[in-house]
Amino acid sequence: MRAVVLTETGTPLTVVDDQPEPHGDGGELIDVTACGVCHSDIHVVDGDFGSSLPIILGHEVTGVHPELGPVMVYAPWGCRSCAQCADGLEMMCADATEAGLFTDGGYAERMWVKDRRYLAALDGLDPVAAAPLACGGLTAYRAVKHTLEALRAREGGGRALVVGAGGLGQYAIRFLRLQTDAHVTALDTAAAKRDQARSIGADTAIGPDDVTEPFDVVLDFIGADVTLAGAVGRVARRGLVVVIGLAGGRVPFGFGAVPHEAQLMSSVWGSRAELDELLAFVRREPDIVQPVETLPLASAQIAHDRLRAGDVRGRLVLTP
Repeated sequence: MRAVVLTETGTPLTVVDDQPEPHGDGGELIDVTACGVCHSDIHVVDGDFGSSLPIILGHEVTGVHPELGPVMVYAPWGCRSCAQCADGLEMMCADATEAGLFTDGGYAERMWVKDRRYLAALDGLDPVAAAPLACGGLTAYRAVKHTLEALRAREGGGRALVVGAGGLGQYAIRFLRLQTDAHVTALDTAAAKRDQARSIGADTAIGPDDVTEPFDVVLDFIGADVTLAGAVGRVARRGLVVVIGLAGGRVPFGFGAVPHEAQLMSSVWGSRAELDELLAFVRREPDIVQPVETLPLASAQIAHDRLRAGDVRGRLVLTP
């Protein structure tokens, strides 16, 4: 079968026409319909995750199962025996294997899935446009979910800041707009992304140097030193900062180092149950789905190059 393989970190992706068929101990086989291209794929290429190579990337996967029909793959596969898995939080399992990040994923014509429970029925959703929901949409959905109680408790709906108005940030703006009465501000260095944020519902869009009133909630989809410092500097007393981005930033924490009783937390992907919640939400609110640009599987390296350069509006999706 045709697949795109990463053979060494820091090297271009390789298109292979005679890749062996995927298989495993039990599990399910799907024909891949589409696979979103995500910044986490770039992290694998750069060696940030220490993934075993060679590997077929791709964790935002939709496909067709011979019995279930069109499906979406839930990529974090847990050990099913730890406390996190018992709570349904397989994405937090210390022994989880994320498809496309640590084992073969969806940059291919076919994909092996560990268990049928990791296949979610699409039930009428467009499998190409919906593919980025599997990670980008789900990650933003869980991150926003952490903030809902705090925002709904604020008079007038509170104030929310979304740092990074790229693909995940744009999902977050939509989720905040649909689930809260908050005043939503987007922060990004790029004027085009600020314009896009306004077009999808942000009340305000600002640059890094713009001065604002404190925010009840800050969602940081970058996670660098500078954005985390900005998040702590902009959050209100008793506010909430949620970091989602993987840039590896750090901030000092202690009494006086952050506003009084502000909470700082990370948010990780989303649970299997939350994937079902998200897909049901999208069926009710189809505007959640972002515009996608499709590229053939053989253009995976072009997609990576464009993602690194920020040459993307919406999301990129590979189709075999």
